[in-house]
Amino acid sequence: MDDRLAKKLTILADAAKYDASCASSGGPRRKAPPGGLGSTTGAGICHAYTPDGRCVSLLKILLTNYCLFDCAYCVNRRSSNVRRATFSVEEVITLTVEFYKRNTIEGLFLSSGIIRSPDHTMEQMIRVAKGLRRQHGFRGYIHLKTIPEASPWLIEQAGLFADRLSINLELPTEASLERLAPEKDGAAIQAAMGQMRERIAQAKDERRRFAPAGQSTQVIVGADASTDVSLIRTSASLYHTHALKRIYYSAFSPIPDAAAILPAKPPPLQREHRLYQADWLLRYYEFSADDVAEAAEAGMLALDVDPKLAWALKHRGRFPVDVNRADREMLLRVPGLGVRAVDRIVAARRHTRLGLADLSRLTSGLKRARPFLVAADHAPTRLTDRLDLRARLAEPPRLGEAPRPIEPPRQLALFG
Repeated sequence: MDDRLAKKLTILADAAKYDASCASSGGPRRKAPPGGLGSTTGAGICHAYTPDGRCVSLLKILLTNYCLFDCAYCVNRRSSNVRRATFSVEEVITLTVEFYKRNTIEGLFLSSGIIRSPDHTMEQMIRVAKGLRRQHGFRGYIHLKTIPEASPWLIEQAGLFADRLSINLELPTEASLERLAPEKDGAAIQAAMGQMRERIAQAKDERRRFAPAGQSTQVIVGADASTDVSLIRTSASLYHTHALKRIYYSAFSPIPDAAAILPAKPPPLQREHRLYQADWLLRYYEFSADDVAEAAEAGMLALDVDPKLAWALKHRGRFPVDVNRADREMLLRVPGLGVRAVDRIVAARRHTRLGLADLSRLTSGLKRARPFLVAADHAPTRLTDRLDLRARLAEPPRLGEAPRPIEPPRQLALFG
């Protein structure tokens, strides 16, 4: 790689690190044909660490960090004093193919600032994906960050070559968008999401390929005064209205030469973590946005306990529950029990009455769940009798330390 291209890669890979929505969950399994390149698996592909510690790789770059827009929270806004660079279409294709051949990456995540016009920028990104698919037979994962202001026809073209499409919602309310990103239109973003949902559903019915891994979005946390409850209500609405695969929450990070309307300090990273946990409750644990709101105080999720535990502590009268009799929905609300553990319990109790020894084989979270459960050989006192329960189950800091935030996914360097 020549020095000029390496400098561009350094600038544009670093500029892409603020976009968290780069997982490939939902992508189809496929193998490259003879002479082709790449493959995808059911595992998530992203340039980050997964919760179990695995490192999975994705070439995550911007086509350019020049931008016509001047969003206050964005390091690449037009008034920002940062180093600028632009890849050509051919350079992105070459980088993707060469990094894949070296077994460095498994796919491409491509976003961009807006240059010339939204349509021109979208056309360039489509040319990259189309060139990889048709010229090089690339069968790896491709995620394109689409531009809502672009022509609907162009967004539809993007879905023919990408595995996943995404449009960043950025901020949860129209008022915040008008204040911090006045050149963006919340209605246009929602309309583009709606268009994508229709095309994805239509393609599925017709058994043809169109963004088979669906669509996602990203919301910035802490750049405005939005509460956690308002963020979760917005998320619930987006999941219901546009059938999104994922919503990513990105804690606001102060940027150089920031506008005075932005907060001086970032929010606690633990807040981002709690929002992901609440989002998980919406998607997998049959919680509603109202349920999550009940777990909050003054609109904010607790930092010392997770949202599921906070909900349980506010509904002590519904616990403990009998693992041998309770319905699945109630078992899903027991702190410490995951979806797979609940399904194992429901299946196992058809054949025998479950005791603590049985539960210990079915879940690794028994210690956390124990105060909330009744089993064949276990009958705890009612939770109303345990005034110290929150303190006992909270996540304590280490001796002499402040609470430690959960580490966010990290952007990995391509060199060194």
